[in-house]
Amino acid sequence: MPRGKRRAADTISENMDHGQPKRARTSYTSIPTQQSSRRHIRAEDGFSQKRCLTWFQEYTSPDEPETLGPDGMEKFCEDIGVEPENIVMLVLAYKMGATQMGFFSQQEWLKGLTELDCDSAAKMVVKLDYLRSILNDPNSFKSIYRYAYDFAKDSDQRCMDILTAKAMLQLLLGKHWPLYPQFAQFLEQSKYKAINKDQWCNILEFSRTISIDLSNYDIDGAWPVMLDEFVEWLRLQRSQVTSTSGSS
Repeated sequence: MPRGKRRAADTISENMDHGQPKRARTSYTSIPTQQSSRRHIRAEDGFSQKRCLTWFQEYTSPDEPETLGPDGMEKFCEDIGVEPENIVMLVLAYKMGATQMGFFSQQEWLKGLTELDCDSAAKMVVKLDYLRSILNDPNSFKSIYRYAYDFAKDSDQRCMDILTAKAMLQLLLGKHWPLYPQFAQFLEQSKYKAINKDQWCNILEFSRTISIDLSNYDIDGAWPVMLDEFVEWLRLQRSQVTSTSGSS
C-alpha cells in the first residue's frame, strides 16, 4: 500500500498446531539460512500474546508505546521482506481492521495477528502467501477494495484526494483492469480533485462488468457522471486514433 501519512508531514502456510505439546526452545541463530529459519518456526511454541506484544514494542517509541507509526512501519516491512507499498500490506491492515494508513494501534495489531497466529517476523513471512491469496476471492477483494477507501483517505475529509485515489487504484486495479491506463489518463486531464465513496465503489463494478470496447455500457444506467465522462472521453480518443489512421 502507499506509504502512510505522518502526523506532521506525509510519508506514505499454515497455522501453528495448538494441539502439540510445548517443546523446549532451541536457538538457530548460529545457522542463518532460510531452511534453519523454517525449522525455528516449527520448533516454536504456539501463538503467544505476550510474545506478540513484545514484537509490537520493537516498532514503537517510548513517547507512543501503543502506536506503531511510519518509522516503525518501515522497520516492520523490512523485517518481513516486503515494501510498504506492497498490496499484501493493505490486506494485513484489513485483517487488523486498521483505521489509518501508516499506523497500527496495539489493539489492531493484537486483533489481526491473533487471528493469523503470528507472534514473530518469521511466522509472518510464512503467512504472506496466504494473505495474497485472499485477493483471489472476488468477494474478499471487493471487501478489501471498499475498506481501502476509508483506510487511505484523510480521516477529516469526506472524499479521497485524487493523488491518493490514483495510487490506490493503481495498487488495486492496475494489474487486473485492462482499461486502467486509460482511466488514469482520464483522471490526469479531468477536473476531478477528489473521489467520493460512491464513485470509488462504482469504479470497481465498472472494471468488472464493462467490456474493453465499451459495447455494453448503458449511458442511461445508474453510473456516476464521472464514468459517463470517462466513456465519452475514451470513445473520443479512440475515434481520433481511427480517423488519424484512416487519413494516413
